[in-house]
Amino acid sequence: MCGNNMSVPLLTDAVTLSGPERETAAVIFLHGLGDTGHSWADALSSIRLPYVKYICPHAPRIPVTLNMKMVMPSWFDLMGLTPDAPEDEAGIKKAAENIKAIIEHEVKNGIPPNRIILGGFSQGGALSLYTALTCQHQLAGIVALSCWLPLHKAFPQAANNGVNKDIAILQCHGEMDPMIPVRFGALTAEKLKSVVTPTKVQFKTYPGVMHSSCPQEMMAVKEFIEKLLPRI
Repeated sequence: MCGNNMSVPLLTDAVTLSGPERETAAVIFLHGLGDTGHSWADALSSIRLPYVKYICPHAPRIPVTLNMKMVMPSWFDLMGLTPDAPEDEAGIKKAAENIKAIIEHEVKNGIPPNRIILGGFSQGGALSLYTALTCQHQLAGIVALSCWLPLHKAFPQAANNGVNKDIAILQCHGEMDPMIPVRFGALTAEKLKSVVTPTKVQFKTYPGVMHSSCPQEMMAVKEFIEKLLPRI
């Protein structure tokens, strides 16, 4: 039963990159608004480790307030992209539960939580931060690219008994990001330092980079994954 993806809706059509070796670790990576898991599966395939499984689920298609209620892949509704914009609390919590179901599935299939990294870009990075910090399992780390912490006013209280108090966080941001300004990323990094051990938060910025990734950032992600998920 535990090998059955049907009980985890997001896993049925997720893009999964399986390693050529026995898989002893997993990276679950969440795409940004309007995207699919395919683009990040492609990006991660260039830095993949042979013993790590990469899972890139697709967000459900929902109307997004920020984009004039257009229906598009979105983890939760977005009303605005400023630190004080109203937030879709119910949608964020529901989305987090769906990601936790993927984590649970991997744990049941033999990958320990401390060998799982959760990550994402933009809205997906935001969801990865919220999910990992409220998760009942002790995870290996979080990769948070060009994003923010949703429901930030609920933290540090919302962090589940501090299970992930010592989690390592790699936060990266383009300095020319017009969508989610780097200042918002810096505020997020400061907030995260009140939730987890401050020395565990790395905040890297990239000059000239807009709301996207770059080769230097992908190398930082690769090094972070290699360090936290060594071969065993």
